[in-house]
Amino acid sequence: MAATASLKSSLLLPSPISDFSGTAVSVSTQKRRRSWQPRGAKIQVSAAADSKNILVMGGTRFIGVFLSRLLIKEGHQVTLFTRGKAPITQQLPGESDAEYAEFSSKVQHLKGDRMDFEFVKTSLAAKGYDVLYDINGREAVEVEPIIEALPNLEQYIYCSSAGVYLKSDLLPHCESDVVDPKSRHKGKLETESLLTSRGVNWTSIRPVYIYGPLNYNPVEEWFFHRLKAGRPIPIPGAGNQITQLGHVKDLATAFNLVLGNPKASQQIFNISGAKYVTFDGLARACAKAGGFPEPELVHYNPKDFDFGKKKAFPFRDQHFFASIEKARRELGWTPQFDLVEGLTDSYNLDFGRGTFRKAADFTTDDMILGKKLATV
Repeated sequence: MAATASLKSSLLLPSPISDFSGTAVSVSTQKRRRSWQPRGAKIQVSAAADSKNILVMGGTRFIGVFLSRLLIKEGHQVTLFTRGKAPITQQLPGESDAEYAEFSSKVQHLKGDRMDFEFVKTSLAAKGYDVLYDINGREAVEVEPIIEALPNLEQYIYCSSAGVYLKSDLLPHCESDVVDPKSRHKGKLETESLLTSRGVNWTSIRPVYIYGPLNYNPVEEWFFHRLKAGRPIPIPGAGNQITQLGHVKDLATAFNLVLGNPKASQQIFNISGAKYVTFDGLARACAKAGGFPEPELVHYNPKDFDFGKKKAFPFRDQHFFASIEKARRELGWTPQFDLVEGLTDSYNLDFGRGTFRKAADFTTDDMILGKKLATV
């Protein structure tokens, strides 16, 4: 046991920017403080002439948690529109009492259901917001009442998805690439078209795979569950499929940088990590981030199995990555996290503390491993 603990300690790669809003965190100690201040962002600690009255659709689960804190630090008035089913604020690991108290005292809440279009129109019209961040919008029909309610809206900033691109042999995906009107994200494409047709000053952000603390999608968590249980990690195909992950804090920074930026007017930006990674490489990076031994990887052919409605692997089984050069060039945005740093940040502030969104389910793993053992 002592040897295992020593091994995990030696493999742990503490992130120099592993914080929510000011506290560097490792699994065992908090050695120093460093403010999470994104590169290229100007921090305004008090309301200024350019302070905006901002509405965030969503904001209590993942992306909005980080974005709302960043906007308030810059002196903006921020309101979160939610159904009120989750707490509007919660103190985050690494966040001091003073930092949390300041945030929770300034953030405002508008309770409602965005599918109640009449309520949306009347409540938003009464407030007259300057800028709207749409983090959870999926369909164009959800956006129409917002546009009607806010005819003087200065900017509509939309969270789209790189999943809208048509599958191609030519990668990485660029913002000008052909899109797939039949993709499961077609509602996001239709929203972008609606905003354009209505003459709205819009900006669309297209993330690839997002990861980081509080992630409600089983991305890094899927690997961490298997690593913690000491199980082999089943990976489809040869494991050399190339994909891309972007840290949620880097995404929040990009969302902040397009605010009021003339270069972002009616523009689309891909946002993700600076480097690409294979499925096998991602499994190994998760092991390093959590201080686990080198994982055993088991490759399988998905066509050999009928998993029913269960998802055996959290990523699409193909090469899937996008260029972030436009955001670098036009916004001056640069990801602060490399992959292992970012995964370490996620592990230290979430899974490593015993918190996760979905319990481990190894049903499909057992099907794969059972077949492998039977053919040996």
